[in-house]
Amino acid sequence: SEENRHGDLLNKYLYLGGRCDMRSIEVTIQHLITSGFNPGAQKDPYRGFVYTSFQERATKISHGNVGKLGREYGDKNMNRICAKIAGDEGRHEKAYQAFVTEILKRDPDGLLEVFGDMMRGQIVMPAELMTDGKDPGLYENFSNVAQRLGVYTAIDYANIIDHLVKQWDLENLEGLSSAGEKERDYLCKLPTRYRKLAERSMNKTKKITEDEVPTKSFNWIYGRQA
Repeated sequence: SEENRHGDLLNKYLYLGGRCDMRSIEVTIQHLITSGFNPGAQKDPYRGFVYTSFQERATKISHGNVGKLGREYGDKNMNRICAKIAGDEGRHEKAYQAFVTEILKRDPDGLLEVFGDMMRGQIVMPAELMTDGKDPGLYENFSNVAQRLGVYTAIDYANIIDHLVKQWDLENLEGLSSAGEKERDYLCKLPTRYRKLAERSMNKTKKITEDEVPTKSFNWIYGRQA
């Protein structure tokens, strides 16, 4: 599959770069495979398509932003690799979102019920259970660095919800039940609510760290700070 090829390409890039502890990275990969991942689809295709519509866009954004960082620091190969992967993720995203569009034509109430329920929780990424066998807070540390560097932020999360609401034209859905109307109103207001929360959280973090940027060591890069 394309996902395997993406992993192989990035793995070879890191190996040939010579700056990463490939054993630590492989240990992390094997732990991820062993731990598995439950996206919370509950064997429900509606949930599966909503999750992948969100997740594929998130990975497109994050890979695109990593590529921009590579270009900024003069690494043309990283930029090209990440741009290619982001393009593939964008095609996956469009396919899953097209499935949801068709479902909305046939069962809008059912899809909105699922979408609203999922948004009342949180869409988690497959790497949530990552561990290198040494750092128990690896995912949190990794996420904090990604947020600080602008790879994937709380604002991106809010923007993805906004994109899906507009992509599926939820505001103009017709023939909804009263419950469906309620879910639609909740979802259409959600992006603005999330943006306000994200901006408040990011401003708070900025005030705390403006004098000193907190760093963490990562075994992937031989214990160097990031």
